[in-house]
Amino acid sequence: MAADLFKALADPTRRTILDELAEKSGQTLFEICSRLSMKHRLGISRQGVSQHLAVLEAAGLVETRREGRYKFHDLNTAPLRQITERWPLPDTSGPEESTP
Repeated sequence: MAADLFKALADPTRRTILDELAEKSGQTLFEICSRLSMKHRLGISRQGVSQHLAVLEAAGLVETRREGRYKFHDLNTAPLRQITERWPLPDTSGPEESTP
C-alpha cells in the first residue's frame, strides 16, 4: 500500500487534483477537469484526468460515490496518516534546560 501511495503522490498533476479536492470535495470528473483547465491552465484530457483519479483511488487517497448518473470524488486523508505514524517525530516537549 505504501508503494501505491508514494507513486500517487509523486506526480505533480495528481497532487494538484488532491489540492482541488481538499478545497472542494465531492467533485465530478467534469468539475475537476474544468478546475484544472481554468485555474491551473493544465491542458489535460478527460481521459488523462480519469487515469490520474484511478491511481489516486487505488492508493486510497480518493474515494468515489455514485448518485444517479453522477460519480463524485472525495479526498481521503487516512492513508497519509500511515506515513506520519510510521515515522513519528521525536517528542521535544521534555523539560527545558535552564540557562544561568
